[in-house]
Amino acid sequence: MSFNYINIGQLVRNKLSVWRMLPLFLLVAIFISQEALAQNQIRSISASQAGGADVVRVEFSQPVKDVPKGFVVQNPPRVAIDLPGVANSMGKGVVEFGLGNLRTATVAQNDERTRLVLSLRQAASYRSVLEGNTLLLIFDATEVAGASSEASLPGVTGAKWKPIQDIDFRKGQDGAGRVIVGLPSSQVGVDIQQQGQKLVMEFSRVLLPANLKRRMDVSDFGSPVQSLSVSQVGEKVRIVVEPKGSWEHSAYQSDSQFVLEVRPQKVDPNKLVQGPGFSGEKLSLNFQSIEVRALLQVIADFTKFNVVTSDTVTGSITLRLKDVPWDQALDIIMQAKGLGLRKAGNVLWIAPKDEINAKEKADLEAKAQIAQIEPLRTQAIQLNYTKAEEVAKGLVGNVEGTSGNGHHATRLLSPRGSVVFEARTNQLFITDTPSKLEEISAMVGKFDIPIRQVLIEARIVEADDKFGRSLGVKLGGSDMRGLRSGIPGYGVGGGNYLTLGGNYNAVGGQTLQMKPEDMKYNDTQFVNLPAAALGAVAPANLALTLFSASANRFLNLELSALEADGKGKIVSSPRIIATDQAKSEIEQGEEIPYQQSTSSGATSISFKKASMRLEVTPQITPEGNIILDVFITKDSRGDLTPAGPAINTKRIKTQVLVENGGTVVIGGIFTQTEGETINKVPFLGDIPVVGNLFKNTVRSMDKTELLVFLTPKVISEKLAVKK
Repeated sequence: MSFNYINIGQLVRNKLSVWRMLPLFLLVAIFISQEALAQNQIRSISASQAGGADVVRVEFSQPVKDVPKGFVVQNPPRVAIDLPGVANSMGKGVVEFGLGNLRTATVAQNDERTRLVLSLRQAASYRSVLEGNTLLLIFDATEVAGASSEASLPGVTGAKWKPIQDIDFRKGQDGAGRVIVGLPSSQVGVDIQQQGQKLVMEFSRVLLPANLKRRMDVSDFGSPVQSLSVSQVGEKVRIVVEPKGSWEHSAYQSDSQFVLEVRPQKVDPNKLVQGPGFSGEKLSLNFQSIEVRALLQVIADFTKFNVVTSDTVTGSITLRLKDVPWDQALDIIMQAKGLGLRKAGNVLWIAPKDEINAKEKADLEAKAQIAQIEPLRTQAIQLNYTKAEEVAKGLVGNVEGTSGNGHHATRLLSPRGSVVFEARTNQLFITDTPSKLEEISAMVGKFDIPIRQVLIEARIVEADDKFGRSLGVKLGGSDMRGLRSGIPGYGVGGGNYLTLGGNYNAVGGQTLQMKPEDMKYNDTQFVNLPAAALGAVAPANLALTLFSASANRFLNLELSALEADGKGKIVSSPRIIATDQAKSEIEQGEEIPYQQSTSSGATSISFKKASMRLEVTPQITPEGNIILDVFITKDSRGDLTPAGPAINTKRIKTQVLVENGGTVVIGGIFTQTEGETINKVPFLGDIPVVGNLFKNTVRSMDKTELLVFLTPKVISEKLAVKK
């Protein structure tokens, strides 16, 4: 289609009037609009999921003849589609998806073409399908990097999903309940909605393992959350959180861990709108010299509060506020005019601050006067877990110990009140005004509760590993020529004599008869370094004699050796149940008697303890953890001394913070003793190889190790009742 351009200047020079030019302009506009109508346009872009695939649906005003060309970008992951001769009629250039692998769609247009850019979470292949006026871009399901397992979702053909890793509940700070979900990857879509008093979390395209499909009762944690319900709904895993009371929630995700935190909301009865700071609905005010009373009426109509304004509120104010929370706007007005506010339900009383203070002072004085003449009443309070005598002392301010200024604790009863306790039935009989009785009853109900208990398990492990080796030798010889009328040889050894074991001795096939007095000769051992005993065990001996009948001489060699290897383990496991912040102890052992001298010179019997003792004071924190003050001793009988037996002691004293049900190693002692002793004949014992005949050697190695483990567990009330 072509146009013949009109020279406007020539028309003017030809003195054509404006009315004659108007039809020409209309004709040109018609041609242009027809061409615009003839051009294809993008009407909408949407996304959905089908059969495990992400589908982008692009609708045009006219059918598209050929499948448009495109290309894929790996980093960052994107897909670009070129649409020649197509315009954008959606009125916006960006479409947010947030579904599966799809992030956004961006439409950029120039004179010749329009480019559609799809932003993905990770690179993926696609295929294009034309259906009339619609272009379908289908992205096949992709596996998430880092996932270790996959499973098919029942009822969905061809879809593969990664399973939820874990679902846990913990109590956080300020009494908040924390729902912790371990996701298979950081790319899982999460949707949180509040439905009435419930919070519903839905995780897209994930599978719920059978062991995680359950309902969890978490009311014992003391948080706003009462229970969790986990189920599989189609392609989503749904977690329904049921809190109670006034609460607020927040959620965050760190890598593949998603955390929902439900905190108790602190309610201030004097605050106009609950929440941090000013959180009322926003409004805009623009007035010149408006009366304050009229302005307060405007705010009352906006907030639906009932406002009572004192007659002393006068004057006017000029203000211009735009998009300001209404509670902040009211605070600005009252600060500017020196006004105060008191809230009772949905009724606001606004008056000058001095008037409000005077009114409250008069009310307090009237209450004090009424208390002086109000009739007294007596009430009996039955105590279950606290001693009545201790509570009675606290009510009258008569408690053990005094405060820093030397005075007793504050009296909780009124000046006219009195209290009597009955120890046998553990009751209190309080006489006071009705309002004071109500206050004391509420207070007693808060601390007359069962004290929580803790089971403390200690495990004391003593391991012993001993090794010893002892080697020794005896070397000697004898010359018996003197016994056979020969030339005597040289004697060896000391002055001891050794008698042979018989009157006759066969020597070299001959029978030699000896007199008893001739059978005594000098000790033959000239090297006497036998192996030492290890403990109470003597070493083994191996003897060898070399005898020469012709020379009437013999040589003795005796080797002694002993090797000892011992391992032992002693495990002590004391257990004790202790109440919160109360000291408890358990002990087992013996008392060893010994004698000691008195001042008069006589002797008396005393005892020493050799025992195992566990002394502990638990403290349960608001988060459910346990602080333990621990003192553990493991004493045993030692060596015997002239003054009595020694006591081997092992002790540990510390303070440690432990998770409920967790185990911690609070201490350990490791000792290793190694020794080597060599006894030898000087010079001869240093000769290589042969020197072993002139020395003995003792080697020892002793290892001992002590470890102390602690495991505290808070005993719930239900468990205590069952036991």
